[in-house]
Amino acid sequence: MSHLIVKTAELADEMPAIQAIRRSVFQIEQGVAPELDFDGQDETAEQIIAYLDNQPVGTARISYLDDRTAKIERLAVLSKVRGQGIGKKIMEKALDVVAEKNIQQVVIHAQEYIKGLHQQLGFEQEGERFDEAGIPHVKMRKKLR
Repeated sequence: MSHLIVKTAELADEMPAIQAIRRSVFQIEQGVAPELDFDGQDETAEQIIAYLDNQPVGTARISYLDDRTAKIERLAVLSKVRGQGIGKKIMEKALDVVAEKNIQQVVIHAQEYIKGLHQQLGFEQEGERFDEAGIPHVKMRKKLR
């Protein structure tokens, strides 16, 4: 049986693994330009990283828009381990981290094909579909209190 650990990343040590995951998913698989993915915001955001059998396989980051609102973004899981619920576990960990800070709501720009995952976690779609980095997205929000 596989062993999954999802935790807040230690930036100095784990940022190279986070960058490798995002490079694989966003740049290689989805064709996102590196400057759109690595936008200079990583150092001020909290990073979540997932390890499956001690190998880094997924990530997300949390940005705080103000004292009431967080944005979870850059959710990425390596293709070889998708379908095992790792993305959901990463989102659950990110929501736990946000809730500990008394944040009242979380927003995401979810890739449209995966919005069902976010709906399972209590997110609701706001507005119409839009393109971000050439990929169909929907804005979603979850109130925490």
